[in-house]
Amino acid sequence: MGFLDSTTNNLIVDAVLTNTGRSLLARNDGSFSIHKFAASDDEVDYNIIAKYGRNVGAEKITKNTPVFEACTNQSYAQKFKLVSISNPNLLRLPSLSLSGDSAVSGQSNVVTLGVNTQKSSTLSVEQVITNESSIDVELQDNTFSVDVPSLFMQISNTTPQFVDNQQRAKYLLTRSANKNSYGGSTVQFVVSVKSLSNATFSVYGMTANKSVIKSYVRVSGMQSGSVIDITVLINQNL
Repeated sequence: MGFLDSTTNNLIVDAVLTNTGRSLLARNDGSFSIHKFAASDDEVDYNIIAKYGRNVGAEKITKNTPVFEACTNQSYAQKFKLVSISNPNLLRLPSLSLSGDSAVSGQSNVVTLGVNTQKSSTLSVEQVITNESSIDVELQDNTFSVDVPSLFMQISNTTPQFVDNQQRAKYLLTRSANKNSYGGSTVQFVVSVKSLSNATFSVYGMTANKSVIKSYVRVSGMQSGSVIDITVLINQNL
Protein backbone atom coordinates (compact mmCIF):
# COMPACT_ATOMS: atom_id res chain seq x y z
CA MET A 1 0.00 0.00 0.00
CA GLY A 2 1.24 3.50 -0.78
CA PHE A 3 -0.09 6.95 -0.09
CA LEU A 4 0.33 9.02 -3.25
CA ASP A 5 0.82 12.77 -3.17
CA SER A 6 -1.72 14.88 -5.00
CA THR A 7 -2.25 18.55 -5.80
CA THR A 8 -5.52 18.60 -3.84
CA ASN A 9 -6.31 18.02 -0.21
CA ASN A 10 -7.57 14.54 -1.03
CA LEU A 11 -5.66 11.51 0.25
CA ILE A 12 -5.02 8.96 -2.50
CA VAL A 13 -4.31 5.37 -1.48
CA ASP A 14 -2.71 2.95 -3.93
CA ALA A 15 -3.16 -0.60 -2.61
CA VAL A 16 -1.90 -3.78 -4.32
CA LEU A 17 -1.30 -7.36 -3.27
CA THR A 18 2.27 -8.59 -3.08
CA ASN A 19 3.28 -11.57 -5.19
CA THR A 20 2.81 -13.79 -2.14
CA GLY A 21 -0.63 -12.30 -1.52
CA ARG A 22 -1.64 -12.94 -5.12
CA SER A 23 -0.47 -16.53 -4.84
CA LEU A 24 -2.60 -17.04 -1.73
CA LEU A 25 -5.62 -15.36 -3.34
CA ALA A 26 -5.24 -17.57 -6.42
CA ARG A 27 -5.97 -20.64 -4.32
CA ASN A 28 -9.62 -19.55 -4.43
CA ASP A 29 -10.51 -21.81 -1.49
CA GLY A 30 -11.74 -19.16 0.94
CA SER A 31 -8.56 -19.28 3.02
CA PHE A 32 -7.30 -15.83 1.96
CA SER A 33 -7.89 -13.37 4.79
CA ILE A 34 -6.14 -10.07 5.61
CA HIS A 35 -5.94 -9.93 9.40
CA LYS A 36 -3.02 -7.57 10.06
CA PHE A 37 -0.96 -4.88 8.33
CA ALA A 38 2.32 -3.01 8.70
CA ALA A 39 3.27 0.61 8.02
CA SER A 40 6.71 1.85 7.01
CA ASP A 41 8.63 5.05 6.43
CA ASP A 42 11.12 3.92 3.77
CA GLU A 43 10.94 7.30 2.03
CA VAL A 44 11.76 9.50 5.03
CA ASP A 45 15.23 11.01 5.48
CA TYR A 46 15.50 11.75 9.21
CA ASN A 47 18.70 13.72 8.68
CA ILE A 48 16.30 16.55 7.82
CA ILE A 49 15.17 16.54 11.46
CA ALA A 50 18.77 16.74 12.66
CA LYS A 51 19.49 19.60 10.26
CA TYR A 52 16.38 21.75 10.67
CA GLY A 53 15.01 20.72 14.08
CA ARG A 54 11.92 18.77 15.04
CA ASN A 55 9.25 21.29 14.02
CA VAL A 56 10.71 22.71 10.79
CA GLY A 57 12.19 19.36 9.82
CA ALA A 58 8.87 17.56 10.25
CA GLU A 59 7.17 20.17 8.08
CA LYS A 60 9.80 19.78 5.34
CA ILE A 61 9.40 15.99 5.41
CA THR A 62 5.60 16.25 5.20
CA LYS A 63 5.59 18.73 2.31
CA ASN A 64 8.62 17.69 0.28
CA THR A 65 9.09 13.95 0.65
CA PRO A 66 8.01 11.94 -2.42
CA VAL A 67 6.10 8.79 -1.47
CA PHE A 68 6.72 5.45 -3.15
CA GLU A 69 3.97 3.80 -5.09
CA ALA A 70 2.75 0.44 -3.85
CA CYS A 71 5.15 -2.40 -4.72
CA THR A 72 4.11 -5.98 -5.46
CA ASN A 73 7.53 -7.45 -4.61
CA GLN A 74 7.70 -8.11 -0.87
CA SER A 75 11.50 -8.15 -1.02
CA TYR A 76 11.54 -4.44 -1.85
CA ALA A 77 8.40 -3.21 -0.10
CA GLN A 78 8.53 -1.92 3.47
CA LYS A 79 12.14 -2.41 4.42
CA PHE A 80 11.85 -0.07 7.42
CA LYS A 81 8.63 -0.89 9.22
CA LEU A 82 7.14 1.29 11.94
CA VAL A 83 6.66 -0.06 15.46
CA SER A 84 4.18 0.97 18.16
CA ILE A 85 5.62 1.54 21.64
CA SER A 86 3.54 2.38 24.70
CA ASN A 87 6.41 4.10 26.56
CA PRO A 88 5.86 7.87 26.07
CA ASN A 89 9.35 8.70 27.39
CA LEU A 90 11.30 6.55 24.96
CA LEU A 91 14.21 8.53 23.51
CA ARG A 92 16.42 6.02 21.71
CA LEU A 93 16.01 2.84 19.70
CA PRO A 94 18.33 -0.16 19.70
CA SER A 95 20.50 -1.15 16.76
CA LEU A 96 22.07 -4.44 15.69
CA SER A 97 25.76 -5.27 16.05
CA LEU A 98 27.69 -8.01 14.24
CA SER A 99 30.37 -10.33 15.63
CA GLY A 100 31.50 -13.87 14.92
CA ASP A 101 34.46 -16.06 14.06
CA SER A 102 37.69 -15.12 12.28
CA ALA A 103 35.87 -14.65 8.93
CA VAL A 104 33.76 -11.84 10.40
CA SER A 105 34.73 -8.16 10.63
CA GLY A 106 32.29 -6.61 13.09
CA GLN A 107 33.58 -3.07 12.57
CA SER A 108 32.89 -3.03 8.82
CA ASN A 109 30.05 -5.63 8.82
CA VAL A 110 31.91 -7.80 6.29
CA VAL A 111 32.11 -11.60 6.15
CA THR A 112 34.73 -13.25 3.93
CA LEU A 113 33.99 -16.78 2.71
CA GLY A 114 35.35 -19.12 0.05
CA VAL A 115 34.55 -22.29 -1.85
CA ASN A 116 37.39 -24.45 -0.51
CA THR A 117 38.62 -24.09 3.10
CA GLN A 118 36.45 -21.21 4.32
CA LYS A 119 33.01 -22.38 3.20
CA SER A 120 31.11 -21.37 6.34
CA SER A 121 31.13 -18.82 9.13
CA THR A 122 29.33 -18.44 12.47
CA LEU A 123 27.62 -15.05 12.79
CA SER A 124 26.30 -13.48 15.96
CA VAL A 125 23.95 -10.48 15.77
CA GLU A 126 22.91 -8.76 18.99
CA GLN A 127 20.85 -5.76 20.05
CA VAL A 128 22.80 -2.81 21.45
CA ILE A 129 21.84 0.73 22.40
CA THR A 130 23.82 3.97 22.74
CA ASN A 131 23.60 6.32 25.73
CA GLU A 132 21.08 4.11 27.52
CA SER A 133 21.57 1.45 30.19
CA SER A 134 18.88 -0.91 28.91
CA ILE A 135 16.59 -1.67 25.97
CA ASP A 136 12.86 -1.18 26.45
CA VAL A 137 11.14 -4.53 26.97
CA GLU A 138 8.82 -3.88 24.00
CA LEU A 139 11.87 -3.55 21.74
CA GLN A 140 13.61 -6.74 22.83
CA ASP A 141 13.49 -9.03 19.80
CA ASN A 142 12.24 -12.59 20.20
CA THR A 143 12.46 -13.43 16.49
CA PHE A 144 14.82 -12.33 13.74
CA SER A 145 14.24 -12.36 9.99
CA VAL A 146 17.35 -13.22 7.97
CA ASP A 147 17.39 -12.67 4.19
CA VAL A 148 20.05 -14.63 2.33
CA PRO A 149 20.95 -14.76 -1.41
CA SER A 150 19.99 -18.41 -1.97
CA LEU A 151 21.88 -18.61 -5.25
CA PHE A 152 25.19 -18.43 -3.37
CA MET A 153 24.65 -19.46 0.25
CA GLN A 154 22.32 -20.84 2.89
CA ILE A 155 21.86 -20.97 6.66
CA SER A 156 22.99 -24.38 7.87
CA ASN A 157 20.50 -26.80 9.47
CA THR A 158 17.56 -24.45 8.85
CA THR A 159 14.80 -24.41 6.26
CA PRO A 160 13.78 -21.02 4.77
CA GLN A 161 10.20 -19.80 5.06
CA PHE A 162 10.22 -19.09 1.34
CA VAL A 163 12.45 -18.09 -1.58
CA ASP A 164 11.20 -15.15 -3.65
CA ASN A 165 11.60 -14.56 -7.38
CA GLN A 166 14.77 -12.55 -6.71
CA GLN A 167 16.34 -15.71 -5.22
CA ARG A 168 16.32 -14.22 -1.71
CA ALA A 169 15.64 -16.85 0.95
CA LYS A 170 13.90 -15.66 4.13
CA TYR A 171 14.61 -17.47 7.38
CA LEU A 172 12.90 -16.84 10.74
CA LEU A 173 15.25 -17.51 13.67
CA THR A 174 14.53 -17.49 17.40
CA ARG A 175 16.81 -15.52 19.71
CA SER A 176 19.32 -17.21 22.01
CA ALA A 177 18.21 -17.98 25.55
CA ASN A 178 20.50 -15.48 27.28
CA LYS A 179 20.26 -11.71 26.98
CA ASN A 180 23.16 -9.25 27.01
CA SER A 181 23.92 -6.50 29.54
CA TYR A 182 21.39 -4.18 27.86
CA GLY A 183 18.64 -6.78 28.09
CA GLY A 184 18.99 -7.13 24.33
CA SER A 185 18.57 -10.33 22.34
CA THR A 186 21.19 -12.24 20.37
CA VAL A 187 20.77 -14.57 17.40
CA GLN A 188 23.48 -16.92 16.14
CA PHE A 189 23.54 -18.79 12.86
CA VAL A 190 25.97 -20.41 10.44
CA VAL A 191 26.14 -19.15 6.86
CA SER A 192 27.58 -21.64 4.39
CA VAL A 193 28.50 -21.29 0.73
CA LYS A 194 26.80 -23.55 -1.80
CA SER A 195 28.69 -25.38 -4.54
CA LEU A 196 29.57 -22.64 -7.03
CA SER A 197 30.90 -23.26 -10.52
CA ASN A 198 33.45 -21.23 -12.46
CA ALA A 199 30.57 -20.03 -14.64
CA THR A 200 28.82 -18.61 -11.56
CA PHE A 201 31.88 -16.51 -10.73
CA SER A 202 32.18 -15.47 -14.37
CA VAL A 203 28.59 -14.17 -14.37
CA TYR A 204 28.22 -12.79 -10.83
CA GLY A 205 31.81 -11.91 -9.93
CA MET A 206 32.75 -8.30 -9.32
CA THR A 207 33.73 -6.27 -12.36
CA ALA A 208 37.16 -5.50 -10.95
CA ASN A 209 37.77 -9.08 -9.78
CA LYS A 210 35.75 -11.97 -11.22
CA SER A 211 37.09 -14.36 -8.56
CA VAL A 212 35.05 -12.57 -5.86
CA ILE A 213 31.25 -12.48 -5.58
CA LYS A 214 29.89 -9.65 -3.45
CA SER A 215 26.48 -10.16 -1.90
CA TYR A 216 24.46 -9.16 1.17
CA VAL A 217 22.70 -10.76 4.12
CA ARG A 218 20.05 -8.68 5.90
CA VAL A 219 19.05 -9.32 9.52
CA SER A 220 15.93 -7.64 10.91
CA GLY A 221 14.54 -7.68 14.45
CA MET A 222 10.84 -8.53 14.24
CA GLN A 223 9.88 -6.58 17.39
CA SER A 224 12.28 -3.61 17.26
CA GLY A 225 12.38 -3.14 13.48
CA SER A 226 16.18 -2.76 13.66
CA VAL A 227 18.06 -3.77 10.52
CA ILE A 228 21.67 -4.60 9.73
CA ASP A 229 23.04 -5.26 6.24
CA ILE A 230 26.05 -7.59 6.18
CA THR A 231 28.37 -7.66 3.17
CA VAL A 232 29.46 -11.17 2.21
CA LEU A 233 32.50 -11.64 -0.04
CA ILE A 234 32.85 -15.13 -1.56
CA ASN A 235 36.40 -15.65 -2.80
CA GLN A 236 36.99 -18.39 -5.37
CA ASN A 237 40.58 -18.83 -4.14
CA LEU A 238 39.77 -19.41 -0.45
